[in-house]
Amino acid sequence: MRVGIDVSPLVQTRAGTARYLRALLARNEYERLSWGGPSRPATVARDAWWYPRALPREAAKRNLDVLHCPTFRGPFSTTVPLVVTVLDLAVLRHPGMFNQWSRRYSRFAVPRVVRAANGVITISEFTKREVVDLLGAPPEKVHAIPIAVEAPFAPDGPRAEGDYVLAVGTLEPRKNLTRVVEAAKRVGAELRVVGAEGWGGVAVEGWVGRVSDEDLAALYRGARAVAYPSLYEGFGLPVLEAMACGAPVVTSQGGATEEVADGAAVLVDPLDVASIAAGLEEASSRGDELRARGLERAQAFSWDRVARETWAVYESVA
Repeated sequence: MRVGIDVSPLVQTRAGTARYLRALLARNEYERLSWGGPSRPATVARDAWWYPRALPREAAKRNLDVLHCPTFRGPFSTTVPLVVTVLDLAVLRHPGMFNQWSRRYSRFAVPRVVRAANGVITISEFTKREVVDLLGAPPEKVHAIPIAVEAPFAPDGPRAEGDYVLAVGTLEPRKNLTRVVEAAKRVGAELRVVGAEGWGGVAVEGWVGRVSDEDLAALYRGARAVAYPSLYEGFGLPVLEAMACGAPVVTSQGGATEEVADGAAVLVDPLDVASIAAGLEEASSRGDELRARGLERAQAFSWDRVARETWAVYESVA
């Protein structure tokens, strides 16, 4: 079976989308399709031309059996069976947290791409429910396949020095970093924030920018606690990375990150600074217990399983 996959996201991000795509590329055989670079004009051109027009023509020209778009950017119609991965629907749930182009494009395009897809993959049961509830997709068309982590995210290895709380995420409104900063101050903890510069005018104390995966793993291992009280996630990869490294985790209740943690993290109200601060203190006091629970929970996730189950979706639509 000849499966094509859109690898354009690799020029735009090093975050969770890129990890997901690279893990699939390492385990399954694909024909890679892409267009354009990382610039803003190229991004707009991909959205306006590559996905709705050029990509489906290219897939047909190559006689592919299946086309996989690993984000909800994809064709509105295609003669080649289409699989689309929906990582999250934050732009539809919280449009005010995104720029004007993303809001307008997503409101128009995402429902059409999901309707055009023969199969939809989500990375959590939470996001599957969102796709069904918000976009009206038939439940039998949507397949929840949780993502995973791999080396260097493991308990053994170097540990960063110091007594600090770690937060990981792009500087954007939904990562809720301003409340994390205030919560860390309330408990008297140094805060280190790792992530790319984003949008929405978010600037926080303790930001160290991007780091290598090896350095990030060392920061997870050395942290008093990892704070990830995001306002909305389709999965929340830093939660799993932190647990896999043996770090106590504080995260949001009632969404995808609670599903990922499954009892192995302290859950807090992400809108309440006092709740986040109390969660940090609790995580510090329960460090050994949470480390053990987190390491056990992390074993439930496997990229090999992701690759196998993803290929089974291809076979079901081909």
